[in-house]
Amino acid sequence: MALLRGAGLSLKRWMGRSSAPQLQKDFGDPAVTRIREAAEAADWAGVRDGLTAHPEAADRSWLLWAVGDTAGVERWIHDAVEAEPDPALPLLVAGARYISWGWEARTGARAADVSREQFEVFHERLRQAEEWLYRAAELEPSWVSPWHFLQVSGRGLQVGPVVARRRFEAVVRRAPFHLRAHQQQLQQVCKKWGGSHEEMHAFARGAMLAAPQGSPLGQLVALAHIEHWLSLDDGPDGEYMRRPETAASLLEAAERSVLHPDAEPGSGLVQVCNSFALAFSLAGAKEPARRCFELTRDTVTEFPWNYVDADPVAAYSRHRSSAGA
Repeated sequence: MALLRGAGLSLKRWMGRSSAPQLQKDFGDPAVTRIREAAEAADWAGVRDGLTAHPEAADRSWLLWAVGDTAGVERWIHDAVEAEPDPALPLLVAGARYISWGWEARTGARAADVSREQFEVFHERLRQAEEWLYRAAELEPSWVSPWHFLQVSGRGLQVGPVVARRRFEAVVRRAPFHLRAHQQQLQQVCKKWGGSHEEMHAFARGAMLAAPQGSPLGQLVALAHIEHWLSLDDGPDGEYMRRPETAASLLEAAERSVLHPDAEPGSGLVQVCNSFALAFSLAGAKEPARRCFELTRDTVTEFPWNYVDADPVAAYSRHRSSAGA
């Protein structure tokens, strides 16, 4: 218990307090807000300056996704690509936007409910994204981001496990503990994307053990259990989450990540806390669930709560109440 108390005290300094749960906007980062607003205004200079202020070594995937998820970028990014003397950065932004734009065309429906026309647009946009991302990777061989985004486009294009693994390895050679790249590879090895539960759990635990104590990669274990739970029918899903070995696996991962004294603030850590809060709640492990809810400081991340409810704040509040937090 001393470990849990210590973790809570160390994280109070960076997680704000509010009177009621609040959905996190722009990853809680003003830099993300600024770059999104620049993208909405078709202000390439503002987008470029925001990205160059955060070098690849600092992981700017949060910023890139904010731009990529902004509607309308596809209307002006081509001009930026053509105008830049060294086009790696606009190529990267173009690739990020076309991936998001592609998934928008596909929608989040099950494959059986997606029309042939939707799939054609989806694949066309992803193929264009890949062309730009490969060019960016050639121009800037040390950059991580092109390979991270190629993970996402590759899954949509079903490039297969061998190519997908190579793209993941291209990221971790440059940034061994890149959180988003590991999240994408976890999706790649999920049963719903052609992997298996066994492969998914093995990948999650192996990545956690390879990372330093306090690393957010412990989240992968929580996400793997949530994915396993989602794949099961009502009844067996609850039985799976309430198995003693599931709770033990979650506690091991939490104590190596968000509940560890070396857990450090940064983009994504609040999402990790939310992920463990959900997983522990589903497992009926009320005490660690309460601790993880406390560490969120009432900040709700859309993922993973959107897995259980279209209203993430409602899902968070319901599960927090069940845990007695």
